[in-house]
Amino acid sequence: MVKLLGANPAVRYIFCFVTLSGVECFVTLSGVKFFVTLSGGERPKKRMPLPSGLKKTLGNLRIREIMTTVLQHIDPNLAPILETVSDPEIPVLSIMEMGIVRAAEMIDNIAEITITPTYSGCPAMDVIGDDIKKALKEKGIEAKITLVLSPAWTTDWITSKGREALETYGIAAPLEADADKDALLGNKKLVKCPQCGSYNTKMISQFGSTACKAFFQCQDCQEPFDYFKCLK
Repeated sequence: MVKLLGANPAVRYIFCFVTLSGVECFVTLSGVKFFVTLSGGERPKKRMPLPSGLKKTLGNLRIREIMTTVLQHIDPNLAPILETVSDPEIPVLSIMEMGIVRAAEMIDNIAEITITPTYSGCPAMDVIGDDIKKALKEKGIEAKITLVLSPAWTTDWITSKGREALETYGIAAPLEADADKDALLGNKKLVKCPQCGSYNTKMISQFGSTACKAFFQCQDCQEPFDYFKCLK
C-alpha cells in the first residue's frame, strides 16, 4: 500500500500489484475504489472506470515515480528522531537516508512506523525496529513497528545525502541498472573507487561484506572496497 502525495489531494491510497497484464492498482478516491492498469494490457472487466481527472493525474506518473517519489509519508515531527537511528550495517547512514522508513505517523498518540528491508530476510531489521522504539521512547513516544515487503526496497530510495555518506565511508554508491549489470559482468569499468576516484577498478567477488554488496579493488591505489549493488 502506498499513500499518494502531491498529486490529487482527494486520492488517499494506492494499492499496487503485478498481474500478467501489467502493474495494476486500485485507488481509494474519497472513499470509493477505482481500478486502473498503469502499464501494459487491457483494464480488467467489471471494474469501475477511473475518473478522467484522476486518470490524467496517474497517467503522468511513471511506475518508478509512484513506487519511490510519492509513496513515502513521514510526520515532520517524527523525522528528526528517525534521522538519529543509524543503519546497523552502515552506521554513517540513518535509516531515513537509506530509505528504509516508508511511513511514520502519529495515530492515537502512538507513532506507527512502517519499514522495508533492503532485501528479504535482512537480519538487521529486528535491530532497526528496536532502535526506532528506543529513540522514540527517549522522547516519551510509544511506537508500533510494521515490516512490509511490498513494494520492495530499491536503491533508488537511498537519498543523495546517503549516497554521499556511502562514498565518504568507503563504499561505492549503486549505479543505474544497466550500468550495474555491465560493471558486475566485467563489461565496463564504471565503479568509481571511493578512495582515489579512479574508474580503473576490478570486481574481485560478486559478494562483499554483505549480500547486497560486491567486492572490488582499485587497480591504481590498490585499495579494496565494497560496491553497493543496484537493487530494483
